[in-house]
Amino acid sequence: MSANSSPRDFVPTSLLKACRYTFAHVITRLANLSFEHATFPVKFKTASVTPLLKKHGVDTDPASYRPISNLNTVSKILERLVLNRVIPHVLSSSSFDAMQSAYRRHHSAETVLLKITKDIYSEFDAHQSTILVALDQSAAFDCIDQKIMIG
Repeated sequence: MSANSSPRDFVPTSLLKACRYTFAHVITRLANLSFEHATFPVKFKTASVTPLLKKHGVDTDPASYRPISNLNTVSKILERLVLNRVIPHVLSSSSFDAMQSAYRRHHSAETVLLKITKDIYSEFDAHQSTILVALDQSAAFDCIDQKIMIG
């Protein structure tokens, strides 16, 4: 974890790291209560949102910005603890698609492209027809009705 503190931090990250053994007990208790009651503390749900310019030169268009949410450090720690419980469950689920590459460790767009290329070459070698349909969702977030997302 980087030493950078978020504007939302009530305890600086550097202090959390320096006193990690002391804070570990408090954060463990908070995490266990959160898991036990299936809730996430409201205070940790608030983020500071900063607009970040996607492409230079079009900075007058609001669509040229993407929001960056800064949570406090304790929220990030709790999020990682939840992920450590959820990810193994999802990966072992019978409905999980082993070919999914998004949001997976050691999987990327390059992994998908290598798989697709291999499949195309294999089908070509077997004298089979191959059709590739691609859907570009690169600006999907820009198309979301912000009122629905916030509400």
